[in-house]
Amino acid sequence: GLGRAYALAFAERGASVVVNDLGGDFKGYGKSSSAADKVVDEIRAKGGKAVPNYDSVEDGEKLVKTALEAFGRIDIVINNAGILRDRSFVRISDEDWDIIHRIHLRGSFLVTRAAWNHMKNQKFGRIIMTSSAAGIYGNFGQANYSAAKLGLLGLSNTIAIEGRKYNIHCNTIAPTAGSRLTQTVMPQDLVDAFKPEYVAPLVVWLCHESCMENGSLFEVGAGWIGKLRWERSLGAIVRGKNQPMTPEAVREKWEKVCDFDNASKPRTIQESISVLSDALSQIESQGNISMNSTSSGSVVSPSVDMASIVGRKLSTSVYTYTHLEPILYALGVGMSTKDPDHLKFLFEGSEDFCCLPSFGVIPAQTSMFNGIPSLPGLNIDLAKVWKSKILHFVGKLTSVATVADILDKGSGAVLLLDVNTYCEDNLVCYNQFSLFFVGAGGFGGKRTSEKAKAAAYPPSRPPDAVASDVTTADQAALYRLSGDWNPLHVDPSFAALGGFKTPILHGLCTFGFAARNVLKHFANNDVKRFKAIKVRFVKPVFPGQTLQTEMWKEGNRVLFQIRVKDTGEIAIAGAYVDIVPASDKPTAQEPLKTAGIQSDLVFEEIGRRVKQMGSELVKKVNAVFQWNITKDGETAMQWTIDLKNGSGAVYKGTARTSADTTFTVSDEDFMDVVLQKIQPQQAFFSGKLKVKGNIMLSQKLEMILKDYAKL
Repeated sequence: GLGRAYALAFAERGASVVVNDLGGDFKGYGKSSSAADKVVDEIRAKGGKAVPNYDSVEDGEKLVKTALEAFGRIDIVINNAGILRDRSFVRISDEDWDIIHRIHLRGSFLVTRAAWNHMKNQKFGRIIMTSSAAGIYGNFGQANYSAAKLGLLGLSNTIAIEGRKYNIHCNTIAPTAGSRLTQTVMPQDLVDAFKPEYVAPLVVWLCHESCMENGSLFEVGAGWIGKLRWERSLGAIVRGKNQPMTPEAVREKWEKVCDFDNASKPRTIQESISVLSDALSQIESQGNISMNSTSSGSVVSPSVDMASIVGRKLSTSVYTYTHLEPILYALGVGMSTKDPDHLKFLFEGSEDFCCLPSFGVIPAQTSMFNGIPSLPGLNIDLAKVWKSKILHFVGKLTSVATVADILDKGSGAVLLLDVNTYCEDNLVCYNQFSLFFVGAGGFGGKRTSEKAKAAAYPPSRPPDAVASDVTTADQAALYRLSGDWNPLHVDPSFAALGGFKTPILHGLCTFGFAARNVLKHFANNDVKRFKAIKVRFVKPVFPGQTLQTEMWKEGNRVLFQIRVKDTGEIAIAGAYVDIVPASDKPTAQEPLKTAGIQSDLVFEEIGRRVKQMGSELVKKVNAVFQWNITKDGETAMQWTIDLKNGSGAVYKGTARTSADTTFTVSDEDFMDVVLQKIQPQQAFFSGKLKVKGNIMLSQKLEMILKDYAKL
């Protein structure tokens, strides 16, 4: 049966196996060593290692002792022992009830307990509990068996929680397979079709050291595997403040109580219980109400005037910066000096120093959160905000947030925010954020909006590129220095209020990891080719977990998702980056296009003015600036503005003395700056203007040029 299939499968993979079988019949009567001996002989005949054990699982210590004496350690326990005493409910005797629980439930407890400390000390263990469809769904004539089998699921779930920190994982399977137990209730053709060999591979995988699955339940049989989870309706609050709860109120809300539209899927007892505390909070704050509820922390009043919210400007915020902010951001999203490609994002003295395109979220987020709590009809707990967004990056400075729309998702409300970021009067960056307020739905609003940027999902083929990044335990603590000070990401007590056991990583930090991976793999870290990005946050990430960015290129769009490697769960989905095609470069045979350099005229004019007032400028600036003017990606001209030596000078060529600051910019982009079509800050943050050396001196030069050259 199943036990034999497991033993053979593990032995074939090199495991040393203890084969335990009491040797009785399917009702638990009798005893024989032949069943265990036969399997051991099969394993040894194939060159494997195995020893038999004939004890009852009620003697769990003896089973584990056999493993330790034979092999010196115990890594895996598969609780598979079972018997049947099928009777209709009223015919079940005390003996029929007790023996089923002793073998299935208590036996699994005793064997696992005997192995526990050994697994704990070696910081590794894999445990399998065997449940049944009868335990999950119920089955006529198996009340005793069903109760024990569902009890095993509860046991497994708790063991998974307690063992997690010791790298002990416990999962439950509900197999359908031909065996001594099922041959009395299954026709022979089904027994032959549901081979135990169609179950064993799942068990082997769940017990592998690289499998991070823990606390899960799987149905398996005939070559098919499915994972199960709980689902809960949104439910309804059926009493008001200072009012009794009555059966009549339950009856009136019964349809809503049983309505599984927009159902939640709680995974922990904290998530399960949080709805009750939220319901109490709503009752206390709202008085006599009847409102849909889930783990909320936020409420939209059914009488809210939607027109007063949509289109409202929340706030205007000014973000000031130096070279420090983009460097700190780059470190926060995992960039490192260990990678030479990252240096231009981390060192202000790099000739190619520039800012990650995803930095555009930083100036936008301040204005986004400043005005939300003041919206009429919304009572918001920012500890429970989930974000998704679209970014179109160009630069930064003053950000204005506007409510684009508000949607009723039943289990919550979605606030759609547009944030425009300006450099003076020029729009340089546009963000769209979708903020999901859990529990704030049910106010009768629309479910979709034409204003929302649509998600896009990857094709059904392997990814074109995969990047793996290990986040550090301090990743959230580092990222928050870029300006997202929400204590949810650093304070365990505040994280607990949001329903999390430990602080979670900023979603926008995970987003930053993905953005830089796409930039590297599909744009060669050329920030000028990064046009737009859209993501949808699905699951939280915890500091210390490993992020796997999976990317697919479709034309000029790179679709991607982020998977948490430790759990296999998707953290970011429906995501894409739009890439600007690489411009054609001149071939080696083509001469450089140095003719028609418009910037020459500008530098000549600057030169004339420096001759007129050079001494005064030298006193104010005291620096040498070198300009590398490019055309078609190649250096076409070099100019030096010397405001440090003598009475100043402007001349063609490299600096005759060491340059304090070197600028590299295309002739076209230089003229756009001169003609004020683009601000210098905007050019820098979009990667069009590259600065090497003392970047702070560039601000002094900008002031001088504005005052004296009218640029």
